[in-house]
Amino acid sequence: MEAVPVPLPPPRWGFDPTGWPRDDAVAVGADLEPATLLAAYRAGVFPMPLDDVTPMVWWSPLRRGVLRPGQLRVSRSLRQAVGRFETRVDTAFGAVLRACADPRRPGAWISEDVRHAYERLHALGWAHSVETWDGDGRLVGGLYGVAIGGLFAGESMFHHARDASKVALVRLVELLTDTDAGQARLVDVQWQTPHLASLGVEEVDRDAYLLLLPTIVETPLPRAFDVEPASRRGQPADRPN
Repeated sequence: MEAVPVPLPPPRWGFDPTGWPRDDAVAVGADLEPATLLAAYRAGVFPMPLDDVTPMVWWSPLRRGVLRPGQLRVSRSLRQAVGRFETRVDTAFGAVLRACADPRRPGAWISEDVRHAYERLHALGWAHSVETWDGDGRLVGGLYGVAIGGLFAGESMFHHARDASKVALVRLVELLTDTDAGQARLVDVQWQTPHLASLGVEEVDRDAYLLLLPTIVETPLPRAFDVEPASRRGQPADRPN
């Protein structure tokens, strides 16, 4: 049986922090091949389109937004919301990705190239979704990102019901604390916002983040992500939204 996640060949492109500018955007170029993306996350960078700059802009924020699993703040109202929804992992990755990429959303940035790249990563067992479902079996929120050892590099989240994306985040943190390795795990949210700060996200400077990474990515993968994605098992990967 093929290992999950699927081992990838050495990347064609490398990311060397010693040459990065003192700016959030650190490089332009490369490609969105799976091996390139994993090399980028291991080096502390991620892709995000910027206007008409091609082929791709790579970012490593000077002030990185991170959530340490033990620092998640769950308010009373959020705790009540957790009880109203069902959460699942990797049963509707494509639907979550499409909802996050909806061009009608404010600040929409997920291009077709980016969407296809993460679909490939999911098929290889590296990208994952945490989904929130209501009592009628409708997908009402979720998030997706890339899991490398103890690092979950969050890419985007969405909600169609109040607190649905927050519930997905609560579930993600639970998944990351499935063993004593929880303290060596981290959710990378790229940039802190007031909303994320209210949930416990803090800022660390880029140098500190890069120092954390080697230990984080060598931490064991959470059990929930160390399984074959539904899309590779021949099970339905998407459900109606």
